[in-house]
Amino acid sequence: MKNGEKVNSYNELKKINEKIHNLSHLGAITSWDQQTMMPKGSNDARSKAMAEFTVLMHQLSTDPKISDLLNEASKEDLNETDRSTLREMKRSYELSTVVPEDLVKAKSLAGSKCEHAWREQKPNNDWKGFLTNFEDVVKLSREEASIRSSKSGLTPYDSLLDIYEPGMNTEKLDVIFSDVKSWLPTLIEEIVEKQKSYNTVLPTGPFSIEKQKELGLKVMKKLGFDFDKGRVDISSHPFCGGVPEDIRMTTRYDESDFVQSLMGIVHETGHARYEQNLPKEYVALPSGTARSMGIHESQSLFFEMQIGRGRPFLESIHKDIVDAFGDTKEFQIDNLVKIYNHVEPGFIRVDADEVTYPAHVILRYEIERDLINGKLEAKDIPEVWNEKMKAYLGLNTEGNYTQGVLQDIHWTDGSFGYFPSYTLGAMYAAQQFSSVKKLYPNVNDSISNGDYSQAFSWLKENIWEKGSLFLTDDLIKNATGESLNPKFLKEHLTSRYLK
Repeated sequence: MKNGEKVNSYNELKKINEKIHNLSHLGAITSWDQQTMMPKGSNDARSKAMAEFTVLMHQLSTDPKISDLLNEASKEDLNETDRSTLREMKRSYELSTVVPEDLVKAKSLAGSKCEHAWREQKPNNDWKGFLTNFEDVVKLSREEASIRSSKSGLTPYDSLLDIYEPGMNTEKLDVIFSDVKSWLPTLIEEIVEKQKSYNTVLPTGPFSIEKQKELGLKVMKKLGFDFDKGRVDISSHPFCGGVPEDIRMTTRYDESDFVQSLMGIVHETGHARYEQNLPKEYVALPSGTARSMGIHESQSLFFEMQIGRGRPFLESIHKDIVDAFGDTKEFQIDNLVKIYNHVEPGFIRVDADEVTYPAHVILRYEIERDLINGKLEAKDIPEVWNEKMKAYLGLNTEGNYTQGVLQDIHWTDGSFGYFPSYTLGAMYAAQQFSSVKKLYPNVNDSISNGDYSQAFSWLKENIWEKGSLFLTDDLIKNATGESLNPKFLKEHLTSRYLK
């Protein structure tokens, strides 16, 4: 039975976590501003301010008294939900306390410096300039990985992967990705060959950015984005940030191509709906956060790939597209479906179709795994990148750093271990939508008519409202009846593109 004395430590932990959540809100908005609106000349001052803020958050999160409270709370009479929350509090504390404060600050400063310089180095194809800052990021990330590894018993890379994907490791990933590599190249070849007979008419533009914005806002509204608790802006790399009560989403626009910006909107809205529907009663607690980055990506890819690029969804927004850009041949529904499901190996990950996308992720995973484990040096990445691009996608990136190693933002701040989440997310999404179709056999007919409620109600009940109350494997088994199974991704791709 709960009483004031018995739950005292747990309640004290809740207060500390609520404080951390409130301060994280400010940090998230500061980061959003840095990537969207901050004047270029303000970066040095902002980086220093954010580094100090990071240290303060680290101090708050690693207060020694939390350890005592966790030990005391574990003896208290808590219900199952509170036990799950306590488990996540303990995990969060252990992740935070492993790394010393001076390393946290040094990594923050190095990351801000590298990321800011990257914004100019990327378009200038300046690998040499980037490497100067990046080697510091790698050095500090290896130091962090070594410290985490000695504490957890995991390999250095697995200790970083665990931050984003608790319960996942390279042993499991190598098996999963080896399976994908065994069938993906052949599948790509078969689809590309099949699509050679398509008479696709590509839209030529220009497409007014204002029209693209209007279309994006309409689609966001249809997909259920809560504009009272969020907004969408522009950044060089689309993202969804903020906190559940204050979502900050971004996209990018290209007057010559509305296809990517629209699907970027759909993708980020998937992230946003997940955040906006996390369990409100635990919003300031670790159990009220997203389960993992793979689960987070599964929501954005559920929106973009399972629904967004499918014919039923395109039928549901066809009138909006025609209203924006005109009722011409290239915007007929059959042609739109071909445009949004065109498969072609390309250099850029964020622009890749869903069939070739896993190859981009596997390439990055294999590089960062070896980089953090000390089997590869930063200076040698472009050569290895090129070798893998030729092997996986038949493309040459020699000397082309802008479309090669410099294209992503993730490594600039040391976010090693993040990339696998994208393809894990695609697998989770395919598995989830398979379960939706079993429960609602007519779901595609409903989507075609603009009614997405069946899919979204399933997500809300099985994923969104569960937050981190369950471990990842338990979450997926409860939702779909089995653990992660890559076969659902293969079945989805084969069905959509070859049948």
